[in-house]
Amino acid sequence: MTTTSTPSRRSFLTTAAGAVAAPFILPSRVWSAETAPNSRINIGFIGMGKMNSGHLGNFLGRESVNVAAVCDVDTNRRNNAKATVEKRYGEKKDGSYKGCDAYSDFRELLARKDIDAVVVATPDHWHAYIGIAAVKAGKDVYGEKPLTHNVHEALTLTKAVRDSGRIFQTGSQQRSSKEFRIACELVRNGVIGEIKTITTSFGDPAPVYNLAEEPAEPGLDWDRWCGPGPLKPYSSVLSPRGVHNHFPAWRMTREFGGGMITDWGAHHIDIAQWGLGMDESGPVEVRSAGADKKRGAQLVYANGVVLTHGEGKGVSFYGTEGEVHVNRGKFELWLGGKKVHGFMDKEVDKGTSLDREVVLSEREFLKDAKVKLYESKNHHDDWLNSIKTRERPICDVAVGATTVISCHLMNMAYWHGASFKWNPTDRTFAEGGDPKWLTRDYRGDWVV
Repeated sequence: MTTTSTPSRRSFLTTAAGAVAAPFILPSRVWSAETAPNSRINIGFIGMGKMNSGHLGNFLGRESVNVAAVCDVDTNRRNNAKATVEKRYGEKKDGSYKGCDAYSDFRELLARKDIDAVVVATPDHWHAYIGIAAVKAGKDVYGEKPLTHNVHEALTLTKAVRDSGRIFQTGSQQRSSKEFRIACELVRNGVIGEIKTITTSFGDPAPVYNLAEEPAEPGLDWDRWCGPGPLKPYSSVLSPRGVHNHFPAWRMTREFGGGMITDWGAHHIDIAQWGLGMDESGPVEVRSAGADKKRGAQLVYANGVVLTHGEGKGVSFYGTEGEVHVNRGKFELWLGGKKVHGFMDKEVDKGTSLDREVVLSEREFLKDAKVKLYESKNHHDDWLNSIKTRERPICDVAVGATTVISCHLMNMAYWHGASFKWNPTDRTFAEGGDPKWLTRDYRGDWVV
């Protein structure tokens, strides 16, 4: 078990794309003429579905930022977002607000020199292309997880961010929740002994697109929605009609998402690898669960730890001396076969709370911890702080890349019924596997 101190935010995370570490205290010239580090940060939002609606509401309540523009290929969502911003800012009635611009083409938003940063929450197949375009345009980025649609995109986006010197926060917000950080610190400090296995619990891999064609949605640029992916028949399952308040099922198509493996899996595998100290690495072997299986695929790491996609409590670390289980709002520490601290169900664990159990675990077992992980109390605040300091955020692009690559490898095991060896340094197959699985066929000019 390592006894090193807190990893520096400036530590270099290598990629097979040959990214070069950039200095993180940047000269003032990198800021646009209209903006200075101590002024309000002008932000644009790209992809105005349910996820970005949540982000938008959060940022609208912050005095440190100004929402300058929104973008969506759907007219209803675009206009609704614009109206939301103008209603909120219009309430100030001081005559200073000039309105929110709305775009159907993200390139027009990125071309604005007065916009400092963007929040990208499009479907997965657009993440890499827009992220790369944004950093090349000089914007800092908050990009939703999973970072990319495939391995090739993860490496290409990471290199683009490094080359640009921009700040990129991956939206794996569990790293900014205390229960997950303390769970990982317990693991990293050997409190439950030597880690042997991990179980991560989430849903199914995605099938190929099999939806029936529906009449076109007025005001939706469906061709642009499909973008880098194949031009499939329109379905409201993928892009709902009007303004909606649910997560559309494009996630459950291989063409546009990666199923629950890259949805909840991108959250839980991220925490598993944080606990293992694998942010700069990844698995060395991937094991198939067998043909047509939806559970049981495994990632094997160089230290011998086996991570299994199964049923459980979220993320479960099993060591020689105990267990740690963690999920959103849930936490348990077991030692010697007995639960020491825990809060999993408010109806069962009455008389206590999540915060109390986590704090007690921290005080009792981490008082003299040699490994202290990066502490972020709020994922949005952490990104905004990084924009000002020019230091990497808690879930920097390279961390997001390591996580999503592991998710993609697991999907390959399901989709192809294949087991193979992986080189986590070169990000290539060491034995078995097909290089074609690492990328996709791109459509039109949307090539990554």
